[in-house]
Amino acid sequence: MGVAIVGWAHLPFGKLDGLSLQQLITESASQAMAHAGIDGQAVDGIWLGNLNGGFAPDIFASSLALQADPALRWKPATRLENACASGSAAVYAACDAIEAGRARVALVVGAEKMTAVSGAEVTRILGDCGYSGEVQAGDGGFPGIFGGIAQEYFARHGDHSAALARIAAKNHANGALNPWAHMRRDLGFEFCNTVSDKNPMIAAPLRKTDCSLVSDGAAALILASDDALADFPRAVRFRSRAQVNDYLPMKGRDVVQFEGPRRAWQQSLQHAGVGVNDLSFAEVHDCFTIAELLTYEAMGLAATGEGHRVLEDGTVMRDGRLPVNASGGLKAKGHPIGATGVSMHVLSAMQLMGEAGDIQVRDPRLGAVFNMGGSAVANYVSVLERAR
Repeated sequence: MGVAIVGWAHLPFGKLDGLSLQQLITESASQAMAHAGIDGQAVDGIWLGNLNGGFAPDIFASSLALQADPALRWKPATRLENACASGSAAVYAACDAIEAGRARVALVVGAEKMTAVSGAEVTRILGDCGYSGEVQAGDGGFPGIFGGIAQEYFARHGDHSAALARIAAKNHANGALNPWAHMRRDLGFEFCNTVSDKNPMIAAPLRKTDCSLVSDGAAALILASDDALADFPRAVRFRSRAQVNDYLPMKGRDVVQFEGPRRAWQQSLQHAGVGVNDLSFAEVHDCFTIAELLTYEAMGLAATGEGHRVLEDGTVMRDGRLPVNASGGLKAKGHPIGATGVSMHVLSAMQLMGEAGDIQVRDPRLGAVFNMGGSAVANYVSVLERAR
């Protein structure tokens, strides 16, 4: 039994002081059901992507979605956590239930409330997604971890600080067009490539513009089985999906190789029966700009050490052959942890249905989503196509 996205919702990301975690969940859920033209009675189960870890007091959040519609009461609801890939974990669990015949229509919500705690607390909570037995997990948190990955990449392949700045500038230019983005400002290459008071070094060689935003936000999907698609006005099918997990400790694995992401890309593209050059666009996990650079190589778009070339020749630009992060990515759109994977699938569905507004890419036929948890630990790749 195949699965398709038949409805969605995306709240604006940002510092949303007036919205609680519960409100983020219920508002996105109700909007997604309205978009699909259903009420809670049609939903067979609810899956919530949410890290929390201390961002908000509501750790047991799965049933908060029931308050989006009285008809959702008594429906099974489950919270999924897989670090920064919690949203995709929820999407895939719902797909599994549909493919197993246990559900016909599923509600998936991704939500995170991050800005109610201090910046230091955000760093500590996210650092707990690393391995406690390694020094790097507590030394600068994930900026320190990915700064170390960038240092090793530069040691092997030369200084590519300019490539990282091009990624940041590209994604901020794209995000300026995205009404759901946290930061809608085109910063330009020179600003992103220059260390300054407004763009300080965070974890060398990563500058502030190389790091994703701390955001509140939510997104939601309605998924349905193939035999239910006639009931909905739009449908975007999962042509393939793959999850690959690697060891949590970084010791003993070459994190610069991005082997987990590489395997996930290979499996999903193979299962879809396509190559990377058949894709029309991709939404990828740019928690740090070095992650997007390594993803170009992991997905087969560039050879090892040559990810910079697809920036220089324009391949990954919004008007290029394979636009990457036309939404602005995590860099500009924001990175509310549990919402990210769901957001990527929502925005990709919008693209394939031609409903992405100012961030619409040309003639989209196949789209890909890459959502990652940790330092290339939990890796999810979906290939999506318009069903009709």
